[in-house]
Amino acid sequence: MMKPHSPRFPLFLYLRIITVVILLLLGFWVSPGIAQNGTKYPVVVDGYQIFQVSESGQFTAQERAKLINFQLREVVKSDKDIQVKIEERNQSPTILLGDRYLLTVTEKDALPGSTTNEQASLWAKQIQEALAQSQSERSFQYLRNTSILTASILVGAFAISWLLGLFRKRISRIVQIKLNDAHAQILNADLPKGLALLFDFMLLFARAGIWAGTLIYITNLFPYTRQWSYQISYVLTSSFTSKFITLGNNSYSLINLLILVILLFALIIFAGTITNILRSRVLQQIAGINRGAQEAIAILTKYSLIVVGSIVLLQIWGLDLSSVTILASAFGIGIGFGFQDIAKNFGSGLILVLERPIQVSDFIEVGNLYGTVERISARSTEIRTLDHISIIVPNSRFLETEVINWSHRNPISRLHLPVGVSYDTEPDLVKEALLDATKDQLSVLDTPPPQVLFKGFGDSALNFELLVWTAEPHKQFLIKSNLYFAIYESLRKRNIEIPFPQHDLHLRSGNLKLSPQVEKALLRLSEESTNGYNEQGG
Repeated sequence: MMKPHSPRFPLFLYLRIITVVILLLLGFWVSPGIAQNGTKYPVVVDGYQIFQVSESGQFTAQERAKLINFQLREVVKSDKDIQVKIEERNQSPTILLGDRYLLTVTEKDALPGSTTNEQASLWAKQIQEALAQSQSERSFQYLRNTSILTASILVGAFAISWLLGLFRKRISRIVQIKLNDAHAQILNADLPKGLALLFDFMLLFARAGIWAGTLIYITNLFPYTRQWSYQISYVLTSSFTSKFITLGNNSYSLINLLILVILLFALIIFAGTITNILRSRVLQQIAGINRGAQEAIAILTKYSLIVVGSIVLLQIWGLDLSSVTILASAFGIGIGFGFQDIAKNFGSGLILVLERPIQVSDFIEVGNLYGTVERISARSTEIRTLDHISIIVPNSRFLETEVINWSHRNPISRLHLPVGVSYDTEPDLVKEALLDATKDQLSVLDTPPPQVLFKGFGDSALNFELLVWTAEPHKQFLIKSNLYFAIYESLRKRNIEIPFPQHDLHLRSGNLKLSPQVEKALLRLSEESTNGYNEQGG
């Protein structure tokens, strides 16, 4: 006996889960609540950062670094071979450029686990190497070789950009063949606009990445352009990493907040992925749970994961939730006044999920809309009409107006079909014809049986109404159409007339008195018409 095929997760689902987990781990790793760096300032030679110094005495780290950088720039501009030395001054190692003072290494400058002398020796060696490299990069031979390399890199970048364009066209042709468009002679002629836009965006992104990497690499080849590149990157980095907001005991920079936003976004994706797995792999396998109950459980699970996960994420991030109470209160007031419609629709969505007056797959009628509920989200509900058009309806509308749910609890519904026949017809014959029309109609239930009601006497017809039951209310318009076809055929076989609307006009007899002038005019017209007739006859 063969075992049933077990469903496997698609590859994109694995990739999605792995990506979210990596984002969460990276976010926790760079969390400001885990580590805080001290205040230091870099020492730079021609755009290369050598080391960082701390504050010392009355000088801040930035002031010390500026003095050191100024002296290093002066040495680099000269052609002299400068030796970096270390001397002991005031019981502290001091680094000299020849005979000129450069800096004194303090306890704050030393890395953990090393002494000031060891730190001074390391810095002296790094300064010597940086000065030698900077002077060699200003030689004519280095500038000539670097210029040739730059030209080669630019040619290579142009070639790669051109090849990417050819690759994009090749991919477009393959996609056209996959879409059964092998006879197309013009590329992208029948390619869907969305897919063509995606290919163009990917091509633009790849070319932009290539040229950005090329320009960054070229600017780092020359000492002067490397200095400008370093200054620009340092300003941007400082802008993103400088602390500008304090919540509780922690200060946060723009990059910290961006990482927090990315983590929250990853949490939302993770909750959606888990919810989809729960809906498609677990709830569908449990017997007795309809689609509406599955959607309700999935939605509650998703929002529970988002709320609980957000609280845990903020706590791990190092953000004390008690410190944002005032901010949350202000945000709540803003929602109450500025986003009252969104809040109202969100609250209505929760009521729809909990009370379940409408569920996914229900056939409903809202105003002039007839359709099947496809999705109930936090703010709106998607309805698929009989014309297969998706209409997004705000959730609050389902609680503020009357909603006809043809599928609520019991999908069996009764349909009314009014019929009018001539006064000369026997009512029992009409009843027989209408009941006979319901036979062979697969969508009409035999239990409860169809009924015929004699509604009354109309102006020009005897009014009857055929009542039938169906378990497919979403097909009611098609069912009515088929029944009317069958009714017409059944009435025609029995010679039962379907009358037109009629109105009887009764004129009461009496003497009509005319004025003398009107009588003379009528006599004159009569004589003229008689004479004309005699002349034609003669």
